[in-house]
Amino acid sequence: MNSGQKLWIKSKRIIPGGNMLLSKRSEMFLPDQWPAYFKKAKGCNVWDLDGRKYTDMSIMGIGTNILGYGHDEVDEAVLNVVKNGNMSTLNCPEEVFLSEKLIELHPWADMVRLARTGGEANSIAIRIARAASGKDKVAVCGYHGWHDWYLSANLENDNNLSGHLLPGLNPKGVPQDLKGSVIPFSYNRIDELETIVQNNDIGVIKMEVSRNNKPHDNFLTKVRKISSDNNIVLIFDECTSGFRQSNGGLHKIYGVEPDMAVFGKALGNGYAITAVIGKEEVMNVVQSTFISSTFWTERIGPAAALKTLDVMKRTSSWELITHIGEGIGKRWKDLGSRYQLPVKVSGLPSMVGFTICSDNWLKYKTYITQEMLKNNILASNVIYVCTEHGQKEIDNYFQVLELIFKILASCENDNLPIDSLLEGPVCHDGFKRLN
Repeated sequence: MNSGQKLWIKSKRIIPGGNMLLSKRSEMFLPDQWPAYFKKAKGCNVWDLDGRKYTDMSIMGIGTNILGYGHDEVDEAVLNVVKNGNMSTLNCPEEVFLSEKLIELHPWADMVRLARTGGEANSIAIRIARAASGKDKVAVCGYHGWHDWYLSANLENDNNLSGHLLPGLNPKGVPQDLKGSVIPFSYNRIDELETIVQNNDIGVIKMEVSRNNKPHDNFLTKVRKISSDNNIVLIFDECTSGFRQSNGGLHKIYGVEPDMAVFGKALGNGYAITAVIGKEEVMNVVQSTFISSTFWTERIGPAAALKTLDVMKRTSSWELITHIGEGIGKRWKDLGSRYQLPVKVSGLPSMVGFTICSDNWLKYKTYITQEMLKNNILASNVIYVCTEHGQKEIDNYFQVLELIFKILASCENDNLPIDSLLEGPVCHDGFKRLN
């Protein structure tokens, strides 16, 4: 057992769930074997507590590091802030400069509020939008965090949010009075949204621009029209998709402008910073409600974001990671064809994923992670591409994956039982309690 697993076992005795983020739990990757903790991260490499070096061909800090881990210029900007002081009785000027930059990138927007995490930024956006519309009910499509307003969708039915990234989310602890206040609709199902708006007094539509699928039949344009025709505030949650396919929000690719947008994850290249931008007539209602937090005024986040935006623009990082991701997706499909495995590729090119359409998929996924780990590669079935993913790392990944696919083909043809290959429990799929 490695040092990381020993610490993970200890953590589950003193931290509910073991850590602070579901997506980083060992059970989501390789129960009993995942290294769990890191000592160092640089470029697209991670070192565990035992000093073993891995290539990260997985979620790259849950999509936070488009420029790779420990980017020298971003880190230097942060270190300068640390030397000059991160907090003060006075405000940091970087929050003004960052707000200006975000508006410059999105000319439809007039005002900005900054925060530090995606969940709180989404809650800020909902508070503002409800205040601006004067209505409580929200139609949602996609994943928007852990706060009460969102999880209340599952008060009506525990499975309401199952198609929105995470199945099995129990709304225990969410006030029952919120039941019926948030109503989910499926992506590319404009008919579902139309029915919701017809039958409910909807004040806000909140959705991801795209995650696993592209919009079909002018879906986003139709959502925009429904919002405008019914005086509904439209929010695009770009926490995950922002800066991954354009210099700003993904909505710029599709030419559809919301009333508000939320950014996070990659904005600070690993440092905590999120933003809510919007039209003045919507954002100004902040003055008539209360949205305020001490650590939204710290200096590291905005300073990191300004330098990150500067490097992204100079290197056209969104074009590079999109190109790399498209190549990865094609190679997955080619491997599937070569070994007659039903491979389905999905997601934005720069956060691309694949599935082998089989009843044994979770076991296959576990086996992939297990064998990749033996070859010093952190991997599952999703790659959040960064600019540091070079041809050498990608070729090495596919060299190992081809050997794995060859074995999985035998499993899929019933020539080899997959259970005989697994050296531990099968990975989790969605939310489960940890004992």
